[in-house]
Amino acid sequence: MGSYKNAITIKEVLNNIAVNKYLIPAIQRKYVWTTEQIEALFDSIMRGYPINSFMFWKVADDEIKENLMFYEFLRTYDELNGKNNKHIDTKALGEFEAIIDGQQRLTSIYLGLCGSYSCKVPRKNITEEKHLYLDISKELLEEDERNMLYNFAFLSKSDLKKEKEKNPESLWFKVNDILFYKEEEDVSDYFEEHNLTKDNFANYRFASKTLKKLYRIVFKDAIINYYEEDSQKEEEVLDIFVRTNSGGTKLSFSDLLMSKTTSQWENKDKDARKAMEELEKKVYDCGFKINTDFILKTCLFLFNDNIKFQIKNFKVDMIKKFEDNWDRIDDSIVAAFNLLKSWGFNESNLTSKNAVIPIAYYIYTKEIETEITKPTYNKDEKEQIRKWLCLSLLKKVFGGQSDTILTKIKSVMNETEEKGFPLEDIKEAFKGNPTKNLYLTSDYIDSLLHTDIDDPYCYSILSLLYAHLDYNNKRFHKDHLHPKSYFTGLRRKDDMDEETYKFYKDKANYNSVVNLQLLNGYVNESKNATSLKEWVEKNKIDKKFQLIPENVSLDIKDFKIFIKERESLLKKRLLEVVGYVDDNVEEN
Repeated sequence: MGSYKNAITIKEVLNNIAVNKYLIPAIQRKYVWTTEQIEALFDSIMRGYPINSFMFWKVADDEIKENLMFYEFLRTYDELNGKNNKHIDTKALGEFEAIIDGQQRLTSIYLGLCGSYSCKVPRKNITEEKHLYLDISKELLEEDERNMLYNFAFLSKSDLKKEKEKNPESLWFKVNDILFYKEEEDVSDYFEEHNLTKDNFANYRFASKTLKKLYRIVFKDAIINYYEEDSQKEEEVLDIFVRTNSGGTKLSFSDLLMSKTTSQWENKDKDARKAMEELEKKVYDCGFKINTDFILKTCLFLFNDNIKFQIKNFKVDMIKKFEDNWDRIDDSIVAAFNLLKSWGFNESNLTSKNAVIPIAYYIYTKEIETEITKPTYNKDEKEQIRKWLCLSLLKKVFGGQSDTILTKIKSVMNETEEKGFPLEDIKEAFKGNPTKNLYLTSDYIDSLLHTDIDDPYCYSILSLLYAHLDYNNKRFHKDHLHPKSYFTGLRRKDDMDEETYKFYKDKANYNSVVNLQLLNGYVNESKNATSLKEWVEKNKIDKKFQLIPENVSLDIKDFKIFIKERESLLKKRLLEVVGYVDDNVEEN
């Protein structure tokens, strides 16, 4: 049973961090505070504002030390490269305190008083080391945009020089130097060293008062209030991690599971956290962002029938499967996203990452992670995967109850292991579900065809319509058939009636799928704002291939007729690609 303990001073905190009596459990997220947040924290401390209580966990049990992973506090922080907290082997340690709540604040206090913060240099791929300073010459004005009374600022050597040139009266004290004074009275030594007296320094009284106050809040005032949990039952304390949310983003259950995974990962030179960070970087290089939630969910999908985020699903034997097969898991996930990239998908138009999990699973189980992205790989098989992706995104099948949907999809895939990607089987399995089926009704298609070019679902629609394109290592752009510039620049003409003018100016007609195509990037750049009629005639464009109505005038004056015929053509094309429409299935 835990309890509130007597408050301690900041100096005691610094000492405990220095000797690793305070550690950070693997469940904690990375340090994310900005210099502005640290400066505001120190201002709050100096003004006597509450900075909320902390929660510590006294770790004494050898089994906990064995099963969970802990990290040291950051001693310095680099904004560009970041820095991972250093892992520490706690088996040889005596009792220590793990920080359940307050890591960001305690790290900030340590960096301000003992460490440094390296900030990215504007327009350069380098950082510049900065330390926390306090201008003790005067209080800030009330109208200061930071709403601070004490002028704390992280400054580099060059910053400090500029500040002094800008305001010669300023007196910047390096906050770290307060630790060199053994007694409060010794603070006066600072003024003697700088030849500052009441006679030659107008704000001597404020400066002296401020420095002494800084000394007291570090050495004397017990302002760190904390609750200590002393239970040695892992499940109880890990539950506290999830429930605790004092000053930042609420911990998710996946944070807890990540802690479990990391603590049970045997390779400590490349632990689970580092392995997943490297995977996230590889996927980011493909143009997509994933997180540990996605990775852990994919791992469960690969190896466990129950894919819910529950502690019982992350036992030692399951995590061992993750680690033993990590190289192939990594390769399969990267291959899946590379495949999407080759089809023209990116972070903005991939509206659900869950749709990628069955693709990664298929790649892994078929052992095709090195083959699937090659242009020579089975075209029909890849086409089925691409249709699955587009349909699942358009029908928003993962909009809720994603675990249930994924579990059913996995069941279907396991039943059809000998086949290629089982799109038709998945469609059939969800046919009776009014909100999760993959069929497109007539009304639904009508709504899709007027999707705006900037809508994230637009690319999926066009990708289905232009399924016949060769996407291998080619980039296709969304392009207007009749140039957008004509419509945006159109002004009412005497020979154009009101109804026609409104039709031409309606974005649902000129800026949506009915007036869009997919074009090879090079061809698109050469087309630019050329009129549709001129472009088709000059380049001998295959109208059928580009889904352009063949027996309709392409002159802009016949735009209304063109749109009507194009809509009919695209609707027919979607029916051909998807297979058929089940008009009896209700839509959302």
